[in-house]
Amino acid sequence: MRICVTIGTRPEAIKMAPVARAFLQDDRFETQILLTGQHKEMVEQVMRLFELQGDRDLAIMQPGQTLTDITCRSLTGLGELFAEIQPHLVLVQGDTTTAFAAALAAFYQQIPVGHVEAGLRTDNLYSPFPEEANRRLISQVTQLHFAPTDLAVANLQKSGVMGEIHQTGNTVIDALLAVAAKNPPCPIAPLAGTATAGRSLDWSAGPVILATVHRRENWGDPLTEIADGFLGLLDRFPDLSLVLPLHRNPTVREPLIGKLGPHDRVFLTEPLDYSALIGAMQRSTLILTDSGGLQEEAPSLGKPVLVLRDTTERPEAIAAGTAKLIGTATADIVREASLLLSDRAAYEAMAHAANPFGDGQAAARIVQAVAAWLAQRSS
Repeated sequence: MRICVTIGTRPEAIKMAPVARAFLQDDRFETQILLTGQHKEMVEQVMRLFELQGDRDLAIMQPGQTLTDITCRSLTGLGELFAEIQPHLVLVQGDTTTAFAAALAAFYQQIPVGHVEAGLRTDNLYSPFPEEANRRLISQVTQLHFAPTDLAVANLQKSGVMGEIHQTGNTVIDALLAVAAKNPPCPIAPLAGTATAGRSLDWSAGPVILATVHRRENWGDPLTEIADGFLGLLDRFPDLSLVLPLHRNPTVREPLIGKLGPHDRVFLTEPLDYSALIGAMQRSTLILTDSGGLQEEAPSLGKPVLVLRDTTERPEAIAAGTAKLIGTATADIVREASLLLSDRAAYEAMAHAANPFGDGQAAARIVQAVAAWLAQRSS
């Protein structure tokens, strides 16, 4: 049984790595990993960490590429590969443009699609953009929906999607637990030209906020508000440090470097590889992020998460108390983070809430469901 695992971005690579490894270790399957190159260097880091190699790489990344560029080049390139390989199933993950293009390319050749992390919804087509539309469109051409939570299952059922729905847990927990068990180091190398360049971070000197910001909906004025919120927190807590691995997109990096680079307790770095990011989460006090993955991962490490967005497709984290949606307004960021940094009871309530996203066995459940489904089709 031929399986194609498609990967374009670092979050896809992280969440697909346990799945790819599980299929590669199962003799019933001939598994190929197809890379689009949407996030080339960051994907390579993850592939090395999980001892994986891509079988094909479309290398689509170009400076200034648009969503249309990514979609068209991925759709054409993956279509040609699927026609050559003739897989029995194409696996896509999440809601990226690569995932959408891969699902559409498979559908055009009547190749079944399996969707890992299916059923996430904000019910706002433009938030996040383009992810909410991508995942809804993928659901329409998917035969095997691998939903991480009860709510994701309910979303799919409510949408009236075709195909089988399997609740598996989230594969990011599989990846996280495998790496965290090694207690990975986290060297911090601040960018040249910033106030902390050449210095090392003493994680034990005081509380540390780990922050990540990259979402399209936070570009422009929201990004300025977020940066001002970080500065307000640093002013309020003189022993507080901020670690912020920067996205490679200059639309995100340059404003943050301009606002935060001169501060002597801000450690701006290049993107951390996945093991270092896990190490940073383990050592940090609090996480502020607009990333979906960190909302799922941090609770397994006992770290409260403040979500720098107005909507989230992971309301399970909000309901469980492991994360709180605070938006991007400067005053809200300062108020909510200050509460957790100064009120031990509020901090502990979030830190000890149960993670609703899984137990680390999602990849095994996906392999089992695929094997049963393909066996039934061939009988």
